[in-house]
Amino acid sequence: MPLLGSLLSKGIKLTHIIEQDKKSPYEYQRRELKKLIKKARNTKFGQRYNFNEILESFSHDNPDSFYTYFCKRVPVFTYNTIFKEWWHLAKKGEPNVCWPGVVKYFALSSGTSEASTKHIPITKDMIRSNKRTSLRQILSLANYKIPQKLFGKGILMLGGSIDLNKVDHYYEGDLSGIQASKIPFWFLPFYKPGKKIARTRDWNSKLDEITQNAPKWDIGFVVGVPAWIQLMLERIIEHYKLNNIHELWPNLHVFVHGGVSFEPYKKSFEKLLGRPITYIETYLASEGFIALQTRPDQEGMKLVLNNGIFMEFIPFNDENFNADGDVVVNPKTLMIHQVEEGKEYALLLSTNAGTWRYLIGDVIRFVNKEKCEIIITGRTKHFLSLCGEHLSVENMNKAVSMVSQKFNVEIREFTVAGVSYGTLFAHKWYLAIDGLVDVQAVKHYLDECLKQLNDDYRTERSAALKEILLEVYPLSVFYDFMRMKGKIGGQHKFPRVIKKAMLEEWETFLRKTKAP
Repeated sequence: MPLLGSLLSKGIKLTHIIEQDKKSPYEYQRRELKKLIKKARNTKFGQRYNFNEILESFSHDNPDSFYTYFCKRVPVFTYNTIFKEWWHLAKKGEPNVCWPGVVKYFALSSGTSEASTKHIPITKDMIRSNKRTSLRQILSLANYKIPQKLFGKGILMLGGSIDLNKVDHYYEGDLSGIQASKIPFWFLPFYKPGKKIARTRDWNSKLDEITQNAPKWDIGFVVGVPAWIQLMLERIIEHYKLNNIHELWPNLHVFVHGGVSFEPYKKSFEKLLGRPITYIETYLASEGFIALQTRPDQEGMKLVLNNGIFMEFIPFNDENFNADGDVVVNPKTLMIHQVEEGKEYALLLSTNAGTWRYLIGDVIRFVNKEKCEIIITGRTKHFLSLCGEHLSVENMNKAVSMVSQKFNVEIREFTVAGVSYGTLFAHKWYLAIDGLVDVQAVKHYLDECLKQLNDDYRTERSAALKEILLEVYPLSVFYDFMRMKGKIGGQHKFPRVIKKAMLEEWETFLRKTKAP
């Protein structure tokens, strides 16, 4: 282990010295699309949409012809449209549907505003691409002030079970479980909780096993979704009667997180620590490893432009999306060199897993165009705009953080719904707060924070958005609901905006539990 850690540390330093950007973002993306088109041209999808003609357009005198042909030939897909027309064939075992070969893995991705579960194809090429970007993440540690001794310590990755479900000819499970089942041999000495515990499917049993083995490990890094990492640390601290996790793991220096904004969790998370640690954000979705934070002073995450993913950007406005967050037919799309800082875009992906012009559902904003750095501001269906208030998840996270500071309470989970209020509208908030709180005071302050953060919201609060409603429940109620739906642990997240079928389930659950 010390030898491996020393080699890893030296490798990181060497890579940092020789690594540099050699091409422009446009050139990287042009090359990636050409590679994708070339490899998939003989698939059923490639033949339907004449990939050979698109491939020929790369040699035209006009350097942008390829993108014109690509947009003209290939429509924009949502999950429902691409699954209904194409992916269901791959799921049945047909080869060469959207990508060469047979798809052996499907990642189960929860529909966060609805009750459905998505099956996202995961190919061998995508698994390799994810591994390469994960290695880049490790190598980027050269930019952080991390003690060299840390590179021999354990890396605790809390994700879905690596004991995948076998269905006919393919396996399905969380992406984290699929990736963990393919961990390279050289990484195994660092990997915790180890493959035996990682196979455990039951969330509570997995936490129990991790808790029992925690004193045996010298952990330097933890990796996972904030909510579940925090629950794990709390259980370990309670079991061993610790003041903080550093009493057990003194070398814990880094938390690599993703999936949701860390802001609502940070206040309560830091109470579990004995000293400050380094936070590194990643953007690993079921559809691909899209971006990563590569330096400590980085406001956003750097897009990965040269590893099996071609990205397009749809301006997130009323011209391209309706009030329900559904994309219009033939929306305006842009390439990487055409975007602007400070504006929000819905993300389209074409990848080496056979996704093509696929609306991933995330909304991002460029904070540094030159360095291709972005932040995630929400989901296309997780913006509330009943009457033009255009309230984003980013606004919600900041407002909840302000409430947490003002009233000195922890708010680790929340959700909000748009509802009718007489002949007009209201927002109905549900906050997770343990203990007593003045609900009316919290409601008033939350409303004022949102007015401060969002001009459109402030305007509509004096017009069609007539009221803000608030209910407060213990944190356990939120997790009990997730447990009821079988969505505990792994990559599962409580939706920040709750709609339609899931809202009905949530309201029914609250009535039955009669929670205070």
